[in-house]
Amino acid sequence: EKFRHLMMLSFWPLAYGAYLQHLPALPSRSTGACCRLPASVTMRTVFIDGEAGTTGLQVRGRLEKRDDLQLLTLPESQRKDASARAQAINAADAVILCLPDAAAIEAASLVAPDNGHTVLIDASTAHRTNPDWAYGFPELSAEQRVKISASKRIANPGCYATGFIALTYPLVATGILSRTAALVASAVSGYSGGGKSLIEVFESGAAHEPWGAYGFSLGHKHLPEMRLFSGLERPPIFLPAVGAFAQGMVVSVPIHYDRDLELRALGGNVGATIHQALSNHYASAGFVTVMPLGEAAWKEAGALERGTFLRPDSLNDTNYLQIFVSCNEKLRTCVIAARLDNLGKGASGAAVQNLNIALGLDETTGL
Repeated sequence: EKFRHLMMLSFWPLAYGAYLQHLPALPSRSTGACCRLPASVTMRTVFIDGEAGTTGLQVRGRLEKRDDLQLLTLPESQRKDASARAQAINAADAVILCLPDAAAIEAASLVAPDNGHTVLIDASTAHRTNPDWAYGFPELSAEQRVKISASKRIANPGCYATGFIALTYPLVATGILSRTAALVASAVSGYSGGGKSLIEVFESGAAHEPWGAYGFSLGHKHLPEMRLFSGLERPPIFLPAVGAFAQGMVVSVPIHYDRDLELRALGGNVGATIHQALSNHYASAGFVTVMPLGEAAWKEAGALERGTFLRPDSLNDTNYLQIFVSCNEKLRTCVIAARLDNLGKGASGAAVQNLNIALGLDETTGL
C-alpha cells in the first residue's frame, strides 16, 4: 500500500491510459491550477531494473527525455528490495532488466502469474537461447520482428553476437555460407563493455594495458546465441579484445571461398554475390547499412580513418550498424565486418528499439 501511494503521488498522470479517466485532479506546483493529460493520450510506464549500471544508465538516458513514456523509479534504498521491485515490475507496461544473469532470472520470476500485460526485455545473457523468449534482433527477418512485437519476453542480443549474426545469418539463409562452415571471428570493443570495474581501470588514471585480447578458454558467453541465430551448426572460434577507448566495436569474420561457401549458389564474382545478398537482406532496415563493396569504395565514401583504418567508435551514441565486405577474387578470400556502438545497437539502443516494437510505437522513437 505504501508503494502504491508513492506511485500515485509520483506518477499520477501516467499509470495506465484507461486509469487516467478516474484520477482526481491535482494542483499544479507552479500555478495551482488543475491539470491532466488529454484523454486521447496513452502514456506507457517503464521500469528499468538495474538502472544504476552501465547499460541501465544508457537506457535511462535514451528514455527520460521522451514524452510518450513515464519512467518508474524506486528509491535507492529499495532497488535491491525484492518486494518493492516486484511491485514496480508488475505495475509497469514494460520492464528492461539491466542485471547480471542470476539477478535477471530472479527478476523475471517476480512477474505475477496473472500478469499478462508487462513486457520484459532482458539485457543479460540469461534468456537469449530460451525458446520462450523472442530474440531481440528484429533485422534477423520479418518473422523475427513480428515475434518481438507479439512477445512479452524479449532477450536483448549480446554486442559481439549482434555483429556476428548480422554478418552471417543472411549468408546462411540464402545458401551462400555453408551451415557447416568452421569460422573464426575476431572483435575489438571499447572498455565500457566490461562494465563498471573495467571502466574504473581505464578511467582512474592508473596504468593499464593499451589493448588486451581475452577469452582464451574459447568459451565466451555469447557463443550459444552466435551459433543458434546465425544458423551455423557450430559456433565460431571467437577472439575478442578490449581497447583503450570507451565505446565502439568492430566484429570481423574472414571467409575462405573453397572451405566455407556453397559454391554452387554463387555466380562468377563471389564477392559481389556476398555483398548483394547482404544488401538485399538489409534493404529496408533503418538501422543497418551495407557499405559499398571493397576497400577502395570505403575510402571513397570516407569510411576509413586517413584512408586506411576502420575506426570502431564512428557510430558511438547511435543505434546504427554498418556492414563492410571486401574480397580478393584471386586469393579466393573475403572479410566481412560489422561496426556498431557496443552500448548502442549492442545494448541500450537495441533495448529501446525492442521496447518500441513491443509497445507498438514507432521503432525509431528515441533513437
